[in-house]
Amino acid sequence: VQLQASGGGLVQAGGSLRLSCAASGFTLDYYGIGWFRQAPGKEREGVSCISKSGGSTYYADSVKGRFTISRDNAENTVYLQMNSLKPEDTAVYYCAADYLTCQVAEARMDYWGKGTQVTVSS
Repeated sequence: VQLQASGGGLVQAGGSLRLSCAASGFTLDYYGIGWFRQAPGKEREGVSCISKSGGSTYYADSVKGRFTISRDNAENTVYLQMNSLKPEDTAVYYCAADYLTCQVAEARMDYWGKGTQVTVSS
């Protein structure tokens, strides 16, 4: 059972990146997926989540209107489209799965992937 986040990189402010969270060893069909990020010297924070059906989503105020979460259950993958990136979005981004629900409470998550680094230059 594994989650793998990918798609990070270095981008200039105002640019875009699309992160992917791919699952192996289990199906994401029954899992809500959350995206989290941790900037240097800061606590990890929940950024966005999507319900197992894709019908419900959540965005932190800091990313609302700029980030879009989506999922392709046929591909067993969840995406985080990040537009209008700001230097303060620089962080390691993680995806995590919670059985049945969309949430960003870290203690509730069942599976975690390794992070992918996003660096936004000014």
